[in-house]
Amino acid sequence: MTAGIGADARRRAIHTEFRRLEESATYSAQTQFEEAKRWRALHWALGVPATLLAAVAGTTALVESSGATAAGILALLSAGLGAVLTTVNAPQRAGQAAASANAYLEIQTAARQHREIDLPDWPHAEAREALASLTARRDEQNSKADVPSRRAYRKAQANMRMGAQTYAVDENAG
Repeated sequence: MTAGIGADARRRAIHTEFRRLEESATYSAQTQFEEAKRWRALHWALGVPATLLAAVAGTTALVESSGATAAGILALLSAGLGAVLTTVNAPQRAGQAAASANAYLEIQTAARQHREIDLPDWPHAEAREALASLTARRDEQNSKADVPSRRAYRKAQANMRMGAQTYAVDENAG
């Protein structure tokens, strides 16, 4: 009798850990998606003005003979924005954040499927092995992902409160 209670308690503990992994991955994915959006926006915010300033500087230099000073100032501003854009490397950071977000979504999905589909039929050792493997995947992803900004974290929390990553099938399930 005691062995049965112990086995049930272990199964509930594994179930709870899968839920924790799922929740952690859900929030991490949302936060990394917010980071990707931020880096894409920064890329556009710096890249478009840099390009436009370079075009205006070139046009000013060619069209106006007295516009050399204005053209020089515009060219310097454009070069400065271009230097910041290159240093920040926003496109690569956006790509890394999106890749991290998708990796977290994979972990989230695996945790949910293990918890809801596989766990009831798994022997304890197999369930524990799957949990350890998924935990290792999450830990590896945590070590690879850039630390998100506080703003991205807050935006992700707001998204979650508004129902991000909520499936209609789950709302209708009893």
